[in-house]
Amino acid sequence: MRKINEIFYSLQGEGFYTGKPSVFVRFSGCNLKCDFCDTAHEDGKLMSDEEIIEEISKYPANNIIITGGEPSLWIDDILIEKLHKAGKYVCIETNGTNPLPEAIDWVTCSPKENTVLKIGRIDELKVVYTGQDLSKYENMNASHYYLQPCSCTNTQEVVDYILKNPKWRLSLQTHKMINII
Repeated sequence: MRKINEIFYSLQGEGFYTGKPSVFVRFSGCNLKCDFCDTAHEDGKLMSDEEIIEEISKYPANNIIITGGEPSLWIDDILIEKLHKAGKYVCIETNGTNPLPEAIDWVTCSPKENTVLKIGRIDELKVVYTGQDLSKYENMNASHYYLQPCSCTNTQEVVDYILKNPKWRLSLQTHKMINII
């Protein structure tokens, strides 16, 4: 059984897949407690893998976003294999502090201050910018680098940083801007 906060269908609102119809599987709980997080981590219900797949299969999209909280606390190779057998493309949004199953199709890592990353692959590095030093991220082995304003409060600061450091791309929380979940 896995503790699920919610499963819902919407558009991916940030990062590389912005605008893509996706089924979000939001797991409960996190090993970090970031001030800006938008999830009530402890809420949720226990669901079997079969119940999770039954729920996500109600929606027409094949893109699945495993998120949280911190989903790496709950997932394993068995779940990823079952999602693939159901024809799903599996993306994860993680803080990177726990190892991940290798078969995940797309890894978005949103590292937090003073944490050690324990993942081997990052397709998309997405840093929520709060004015921190970003030099430690500059040489990470990621395919795409995104800098995201903290809840859209410091957008100009992020734009200014990206203009000076063009390795980064802007990620906005468009789902919040257009008022969808």
